[in-house]
Amino acid sequence: MSKKSVDDYLTEGIYGTRRPKEAEREQFLGTLRERIVLALTKGQVMSDKGLNALEEAMKKNKGAELLINGQVAYKFLKEEKALAKKYNIAYTTITDNENETDIGAVLTYDHAIDKEEIFMKEQETEEYEKEPEKSESLLSKLKNWLS
Repeated sequence: MSKKSVDDYLTEGIYGTRRPKEAEREQFLGTLRERIVLALTKGQVMSDKGLNALEEAMKKNKGAELLINGQVAYKFLKEEKALAKKYNIAYTTITDNENETDIGAVLTYDHAIDKEEIFMKEQETEEYEKEPEKSESLLSKLKNWLS
């Protein structure tokens, strides 16, 4: 292990001690991936499917904590906060203006649980595309009408 230089001491004094996996903490609203039960993107937080998935996860994980991204509009977070109160789960709103993340809400523990799949699965729907109707030109309509 290398000795600390004067620059290291100065940096530590100004910014504080470096924490491991700082980039991961910035992405997941201050927590580590290994502690997460469910992570929802901002778009999922605003949808009913995301709300339903969060409620199911809250039912199964009563001791967890909800971290909410403060950059999401309040009208969308009102329902998540109501769910947290319903299941007696503590919640914290995290507003970090220095770091940008696409995560909207995280249900997490204060210890590692190492859950493999933490993101809500998007339901695959088969959409059959209809062929666009061919519009006839005015000239072809006249030809058909005259013939």
